[in-house]
Amino acid sequence: MPILFSVVLIDLIGFGLVIPLLPFYAVRFAASAPEVTWLMATYSIAQLVAAPFWGRLSDRVGRRPVLMASMAASAAAYVWLGAANALWMLFAARALAGLCAGNIAAAQAYIADITTPEQRAHGMGMIGAAFGLGFIFGPALGGFLAGNNPATADLQIPAWVAASLSAAALCGVLFGLRESHPPERRGLASPPGRAAMILDALRRPVLSRLILIFFLVILAFAAMESIFALWALRQLDWGPQTVGYVFAYLGLLSAVMQGGLTRILTKRFREERLLLAGLVLLVLGLVAVPFAHGLVFLAAAFAFLAIGLGLVQPALNSLISTRAARGEQGQVLGVTQSVGSLARIVGPPFAGYLFAGFGRGSPFLGGALIVALALLLALNLFGGVGAAPLAEPEPPPGPAT
Repeated sequence: MPILFSVVLIDLIGFGLVIPLLPFYAVRFAASAPEVTWLMATYSIAQLVAAPFWGRLSDRVGRRPVLMASMAASAAAYVWLGAANALWMLFAARALAGLCAGNIAAAQAYIADITTPEQRAHGMGMIGAAFGLGFIFGPALGGFLAGNNPATADLQIPAWVAASLSAAALCGVLFGLRESHPPERRGLASPPGRAAMILDALRRPVLSRLILIFFLVILAFAAMESIFALWALRQLDWGPQTVGYVFAYLGLLSAVMQGGLTRILTKRFREERLLLAGLVLLVLGLVAVPFAHGLVFLAAAFAFLAIGLGLVQPALNSLISTRAARGEQGQVLGVTQSVGSLARIVGPPFAGYLFAGFGRGSPFLGGALIVALALLLALNLFGGVGAAPLAEPEPPPGPAT
């Protein structure tokens, strides 16, 4: 498992390295705000389309081939990104990266293969830790390599470094990782399709509202992330380096929250209360960002965002899992992640069109309104802060009539 963690971490550092820089790539080709945010959404669109294919393929041919193919394609996509000399090439490179993004699903399946049910949560937590570390070190490294002058920033070297990291991860799989999915276990019956699972979840009143809250939160946060670099360029005249450091700061605070503090708070307070508190902090942080004219005020606003998200995500995942029966928790959480992917597609264009049509502060204020709607849904669902917790699983609906 340490080898798998190292491989995934190296690959995710490369992924995190280019994310804050993508708007600067697009601005080089005179992209509009909507075009910048559609570029940010392209990866998620392609990933949502291709993810089921990679999952089924790993069940049929094994985990290692899928990991290797995904990482090789990532390296090629980063090379293409660095060599792009037109806007369409940026879109094509990000689409290629998304279409071939089977590494995380294959890594999770690998962990499921080699762990007992009692060990599985810890193993999956390693993937979460790799994500957190990737989004701490990746943006900081990307900003450092690019420099801070928007006009002269070096956007090729970060792409080459990201490609090298994916190539290193590929070598780690090739030479250090054994196959976990033996031939005799391949080709077994597949679980229900995602569309059927989503419809099943949406027919349950409480579960569907919890998933809707999750969708709204991820939508608002994806909108903020996608437009922040463009906002910082116009509002503060910041370049890639400062933007990368700010994203690293956000990742660090989120990792601290989700890695330890949230666990402590959960022992003292119910998930419902943590969710409500987190939603309030997200609203306050999003409202504050447009009024920032310096680093100190912005750092405080981002602290609200990081702490809020650190409270909301674990609380929502816990509440959603408790509304599922014992044998369907993985299915329900998989539906939740699919809904999150959809939110990451909708959020960036939503921010881009607001930015272009209503001013640079409007995406953050629009996101605050969306999270406020999620807060109202949560208050209505729980019947107030002092309401009894949602403890009992919600039974699956009967056959449609």
